[in-house]
Amino acid sequence: MQAWHPQMAARQAPEKTESRKVFGQIRRPVKIFRAGLYARVSTDDQQTIPLQVRVLREYAARRGWTIALQVKEVGSGASQRQLREKLLDAARRREIDVVLVWRLDRWGRSVTDLLSTLQELEHLGVGFVSLTEALDLTTPAGRAMAALLAVFAEFEREILRERVRAGLAHARQNGKKLGRPVTAGIHADQVRKLHRAGVSKAEIARRLQIGRTSVRRILV
Repeated sequence: MQAWHPQMAARQAPEKTESRKVFGQIRRPVKIFRAGLYARVSTDDQQTIPLQVRVLREYAARRGWTIALQVKEVGSGASQRQLREKLLDAARRREIDVVLVWRLDRWGRSVTDLLSTLQELEHLGVGFVSLTEALDLTTPAGRAMAALLAVFAEFEREILRERVRAGLAHARQNGKKLGRPVTAGIHADQVRKLHRAGVSKAEIARRLQIGRTSVRRILV
């Protein structure tokens, strides 16, 4: 049996204290996410935006995320979310790692719009978290939820297609003509003749009782 010597203990101790394994797995440094915060309210409900911002910042702090960008937008539900593009541009430039929102309807105008932006973020490798719905696309469960959103988005598109087809069928039953008017074939010669005579486009449209757009299209 080999005799124990203090130098042997000195050689063995560092191997134990310097081990980077936890339960047999190599310990990796925790990544600090750069978060982009997006708060949105309608024009009639601007008082809640400070609440959204406060809760979003508190959540980011609990997760240990740094806030790289904060966007506050006010507008009606049907309006284009123009300031939202600032966050998407930051994601495209790889300046943020995760987008944090208060609620899904604050971010997306429709299911289709929501899914489109989420797919782009996923392609960019940027996470997405919605607090109210507890939707966290940085986790496997959250990504499974996104797959369900894709099903609902396709359902929404199909409903819109059905409505369009029903509207066209109803218009035909009522004798309405669909498509562009055949102005070019009927009035083209007259339009060109009047234009060569120096008559303005607005006057040509008035005399022939056609739209100014049709006149301009003929004269292109």
